[in-house]
Amino acid sequence: MIDELLIGASPAMQAIYQIVHCVASSQAPVLLLGESGVGKKTVAQTIHRLSPRATQPLLKIHCGGLNKEMLERELLGYVQGAFAGATHDRSGRLKAAHGGTIVLDEIDRLPGGLQLQLLRVLEEQSFERMGDATAIAVDTRVIATSQRDLAVEVIEQRFREDLYWRLNVVPICVPPLRDRAEDIPALVSHFLGLYSRANQRQVPHVLPETIDAMRHYHWPGNVRELQATVERAVVMAGGGEFGVDLLPASVRSGEPVLGVAGVRGVDLETLVQEVVEQGVRAAESEQVEVHGYVVNRVEKELIAQVLANCNHVQTKAAAKLGINRNTLYKKIKDYGLEQTAEPSEAD
Repeated sequence: MIDELLIGASPAMQAIYQIVHCVASSQAPVLLLGESGVGKKTVAQTIHRLSPRATQPLLKIHCGGLNKEMLERELLGYVQGAFAGATHDRSGRLKAAHGGTIVLDEIDRLPGGLQLQLLRVLEEQSFERMGDATAIAVDTRVIATSQRDLAVEVIEQRFREDLYWRLNVVPICVPPLRDRAEDIPALVSHFLGLYSRANQRQVPHVLPETIDAMRHYHWPGNVRELQATVERAVVMAGGGEFGVDLLPASVRSGEPVLGVAGVRGVDLETLVQEVVEQGVRAAESEQVEVHGYVVNRVEKELIAQVLANCNHVQTKAAAKLGINRNTLYKKIKDYGLEQTAEPSEAD
């Protein structure tokens, strides 16, 4: 029986159910592909819950949320003296996930050296901590996620081909919400119950025209945007009717809320709120540096949006951001935004 976290009866979701059911009982790595907010984390959780590893740890690490040094420390761990400030030995997430599952979010952002270490984990079930030459055996199932096409990343030499083929054993493409609009009523019902209980409110009655408006909206933020929309409605409805008036203007008009760029369909205010909440939760359970996590995620999106708004002319983007062009160029490289920074005039 498929985990209740996966919701939807559309053909696309039925196909995912079948793959998840087959792969869950195996030890094979899984590669989850899809846009931000489509539910890749939910699919990963479902695979773990249905697997023989369900009683063991399920850990996650965001490969794009930390700089290279912090990511290496978090993933591999280190020994005393490995670097300035390393006053004691520490195990990383790989070791902590022994017997369970580790989810590597935005695997395309994993630095080259760590890509090699991950390849060793997949092929030899061992790795080395920072500052230590002793191999540590580990039995950890790897689930990786990516918004980018890793095959393209391989062609552009930003991702190891051998690692790609080890991760691509069972690829699962999670479709955007706009391609499975028939699942919206079930998702709305689920989130209504969830947030009504959380806020101790009566479940509001959803009017047919409200569902109709939601089914005709593009949902650039996918399931995550739908979730936020329903939560807002529960709070504002107070147990009454969920009418069209409780939908954001973007959903009522059918036009997505646009960010700085006016083209990417990402609302920075919403992004900041979500990232802060994620960072605080991660800090409580995973010892993540909240400031770096939040600043890096938001700054990456801000730069991407401004670049798009300036037609990828870096001189204009730097001026709009109020930073030096060389600083912008370095940040583009650090955040892996080179593919969006296309050659153009004045550059």
